[in-house]
Amino acid sequence: MTKILFVCHGNICRSPMAEFIMKKLVKDAGRENDFVIESAATSTEEIGNDIHRGAREKLTQKGIPFTKRHARRITADDYAEFDLIIGMDVENLYYMQREWNKDPDDKIKLLLTYTGKDRDIADPWYTGNFDDTYNDLLTGCSALLKTLL
Repeated sequence: MTKILFVCHGNICRSPMAEFIMKKLVKDAGRENDFVIESAATSTEEIGNDIHRGAREKLTQKGIPFTKRHARRITADDYAEFDLIIGMDVENLYYMQREWNKDPDDKIKLLLTYTGKDRDIADPWYTGNFDDTYNDLLTGCSALLKTLL
């Protein structure tokens, strides 16, 4: 079983969107029993809040099922618990490496590196552009799943 943790700044936009996109992709592939997929934040700003309204609207529009949830911050235990810890931007990577002593087991990755691109996924909380964020997340999650299968 592969355990994946998607991480962004607040855990209300990008990382929960990635979580639910990936869950749908693995279900569609008939592999949902082979994965545990969760998401978390690097900050405490949104702890306890549900998915951002814009993210919920985009997931609904694209037919991606999701559940009510509460944003949470990464913990020290997450590093041991998860096989892959996937950040949305280099700032996320910085804070995760700080939290987990510079990633000694090489678990921390930037999502779009699986697509051959070395760039961030823009935060729609700031940009308001959930379309581009969704497209990047779908592309990244699809490439990640292809790599893992």
